[in-house]
Amino acid sequence: MTKILMVCLGNICRSPLAEGILESKLDASKFTVDSAGTSSHHQGSLPDPRSIEVAQKNGLDISNQRSRPFVKKDFKTFDYIYVMDTHNYNDVLEKADTEEECNKVSLILNTLYPRENRSVPDPYYDALEGFDKVYEMLDQSCTLIAEKLKSS
Repeated sequence: MTKILMVCLGNICRSPLAEGILESKLDASKFTVDSAGTSSHHQGSLPDPRSIEVAQKNGLDISNQRSRPFVKKDFKTFDYIYVMDTHNYNDVLEKADTEEECNKVSLILNTLYPRENRSVPDPYYDALEGFDKVYEMLDQSCTLIAEKLKSS
């Protein structure tokens, strides 16, 4: 079973969307997808209502997800860790103890734009349109990730 973790700051906007999107593109008997935040501020919370709404508009239900913080143990549990921005990337790497753990971590948009280190904007302070844009970015990235995972 290949395990993939999506990480953003609060685990209520971007990473729940990424989790739901990637999960919808993979066979659940072969892959597990989860999400976490680098902050524990929203621990136990549902995804942002706008993330839930955008997911529903696109045929996905993420309303059962709950926010949780990223923990060191995630390096042992997950094979791939995709982060939404450079702050998340640095925060996750600070918890790594080995080069092997560091090598599991990637910026999600590097799948679309290799080595450009682009960030998925945090839509928390945006209107619904910001969530729509984030969904599109994540959907494109997750399509490429799914194709890569299925072929390996």
